Amino acid sequence: MRKAQSVYADSDDTVQPGLCAFERLAAYILEQFGVPYQQPGLCAFERLAAGRSACAAGPHQGHSPLNRSHLALFRESALTIDFAAIEQAARRIAPQAVRTPLLRSRFLDRDTGRRVWLKPEILQVSGSFKFRGAYNRIAQLSAAERRAGVIAWSSGNHAQGVAAAARIAGVAARIVMPADAPRIKADNTRALGAQVISYDRYREDREAIARALAERDGGVLIPSYDDAHIIAGQGTAGLEIFSDARELDALLVCCGGGGLSAGCALAAESLSPRTAIFCVEPEGYDDHRRSLLSGRRETADTSRPSFCDALLAPTPGALTFPINRRLLTGGLVVSEAEVRYAMRYAFRVLKLVLEPGGAVALAALLAGKLADRYRRVALMLSGGNVDPDVFAAVIAEAESAVSA
Repeated sequence: MRKAQSVYADSDDTVQPGLCAFERLAAYILEQFGVPYQQPGLCAFERLAAGRSACAAGPHQGHSPLNRSHLALFRESALTIDFAAIEQAARRIAPQAVRTPLLRSRFLDRDTGRRVWLKPEILQVSGSFKFRGAYNRIAQLSAAERRAGVIAWSSGNHAQGVAAAARIAGVAARIVMPADAPRIKADNTRALGAQVISYDRYREDREAIARALAERDGGVLIPSYDDAHIIAGQGTAGLEIFSDARELDALLVCCGGGGLSAGCALAAESLSPRTAIFCVEPEGYDDHRRSLLSGRRETADTSRPSFCDALLAPTPGALTFPINRRLLTGGLVVSEAEVRYAMRYAFRVLKLVLEPGGAVALAALLAGKLADRYRRVALMLSGGNVDPDVFAAVIAEAESAVSA
């Protein structure tokens, strides 16, 4: 029987050998926030508490102070996630989620010189893959947690996924969203019954706002990617891909915080271990690509705006990165011009509507970013929630030379 994979396995090969699993996890989480794993003789939980005290005065080496949400992260990290967890998530979400098909296009095959499969999560509930993880998490809330409601932070797609899942479960939802989020995403979130709390993405910390709401009023935090249940839920998209298309050479997955790529990579490990998994990011927010190269979590310059509003996570997740570092083949980066071309191509040739972040995998393939040796390729079309005015402007643009 295949051994369960902890979400923090192989997270840091330099952690002191001989430590028990909980001590290794405590060391890893403290390391993520710049606090050394000290004071021998203390148990892992005591060391975490000591670490929290050590950084209570302020950030260490560019990291945020350790706080209650990070202790919740410790608790969450103690869960294991393996293919069985993804299979359980698939059964749990099946009554509510759409099992999106794999699409083929002879025109796309012709234009890329490959055999290509498309996973259109634009057809998913709420218009993106995010519903999968959100419902898997919310469906497991206790009665007391349901009464308290849920709180999330998102630039839009996780917001809609949480709002839709909460509505189905009969749970109140509050969502912290940037004031400049696409109007369609904010409007849809409100229409699904959630309360939207706006913030300035360049000056305020959305997670801090959400944590403050939870501490003041109560409520269960639903992270957009750093949560074992979220990762397992997103992994159901990968499970479907590898169940429907065997012997794929590569899968290209859009990447913000890394939950979708981590879940798909774990599914591939069991169903299609020879498939190369690549994360795809927009220019300026290629923190995963750089992190995979350096072996540590790098940070993007969040003061820079990006056309791909759904992929603006500042750094890989503390839970998702160890999985992605172990299982991903590499990272690809696309320009705004390449994303715009992909959106036009999807509309004019494939007859599909993609939002900018949902088009990055297609953009990478069309722009020739994937090595020629990968002949059988699947692409994750992760979302289609784009403002009509933005979409109209993109498809009206003259064709450029950005193509494979």
